[in-house]
Amino acid sequence: MVIGGKRYPIKKGMLFYIPPGIQQTIEQRTQTPVHFMTVHFSASRIILGSDGKWNCQENIQTLKQPLAQEITDYIAVKELFEKLLDTWNVKGPSYEFIAVTLLRQLLILISQNNKIQSKNYAISVKIGKIIEYMRENINRKVTLEELSGIVGLSTFYLSKTFKDTTGYPIIMYFNKMKIDKAKELLIEGNKKVKEVAYELGYTNEFYFSRIFKRMEGLSPTEFYNKNVYDF
Repeated sequence: MVIGGKRYPIKKGMLFYIPPGIQQTIEQRTQTPVHFMTVHFSASRIILGSDGKWNCQENIQTLKQPLAQEITDYIAVKELFEKLLDTWNVKGPSYEFIAVTLLRQLLILISQNNKIQSKNYAISVKIGKIIEYMRENINRKVTLEELSGIVGLSTFYLSKTFKDTTGYPIIMYFNKMKIDKAKELLIEGNKKVKEVAYELGYTNEFYFSRIFKRMEGLSPTEFYNKNVYDF
């Protein structure tokens, strides 16, 4: 990615911010194609004047945001990005209001990530390593002791740091990853609930269903019926 004449490598987890009027190009390598998501937006600054009235400064040219950065915990950013794009493309009721709200959440999440990375980059790298390990082992059960051993942190410190960084306790985050994968498998329609549960490392189908309903608000079967038969 070339932004304003400066080259930046494109790799997983990279976030690019291109202010208005800045020329950018993408040099694509055909042997390693990439996938990326984009959002166009404009902004205004609302300022409370000395007279007690709100003043609107239109067409803010730039945000306090680097042109290119690597997001360590990019999964949460990616999920919010996808939700924003889906909302805009589907154009359901009140989609513009919802899209603006999601964009604000996205900018806040990116800002929080910036603070975390600048405050303690080494810890962020360790958390990223844990998340990657969980993704690679999504089909089985992992323990807190196992994860703490991977990054050389105590279970207590890892638990606290992981929640401070991601907003989720470790086990809840791992279950969330599993349930997201379960939704994909269910929508494909060629696996029973029991098979999906076992494929994701749950030895008890009913425990899996309870976790699924707690996170999604409906059972795996109800989710399947709603998302398959609605089409």
